[in-house]
Amino acid sequence: MYHSLIVRGRFYSSCMRSSMLHGSETLPVRKENEVALQRAEMRVVRWMCDVKVKDRFPSKELRERLGIDDIALVLQQNRLRCYGHMLQKEDDNWVKKCMEYEAEGSRPRDIPKRTWREVVEKDCQACKLNKEDAVDCSRWRKLIKNV
Repeated sequence: MYHSLIVRGRFYSSCMRSSMLHGSETLPVRKENEVALQRAEMRVVRWMCDVKVKDRFPSKELRERLGIDDIALVLQQNRLRCYGHMLQKEDDNWVKKCMEYEAEGSRPRDIPKRTWREVVEKDCQACKLNKEDAVDCSRWRKLIKNV
């Protein structure tokens, strides 16, 4: 039974991608993790389009055939959506307090870990968003979708 590429892309977005990204909106994803996700996604995309690596089709073109966005972009949108929810909470909410909490002391000498807040602030700078935009839910949603 043959399914169109758009239907395959919708299936991928709803089932496979959602399980790949489950809980990722609250984790500070490293660059190597993001690259691994992109590689896994492209493996599945090539398989769904019945294209081999040696056929040398651009990844962007294959994603357009399926009607899906890059997984790194979806990951960023998920993080920003979660950040918007946290900013909209009351100031005495424990989730917001945890988000704004600064741990005392210094980071280890070897590779310093990126915090979730650093990743989200970098995302906001890249998308030219600020905290005041999150007050209006519908506006925040539109800004995130247009990233």
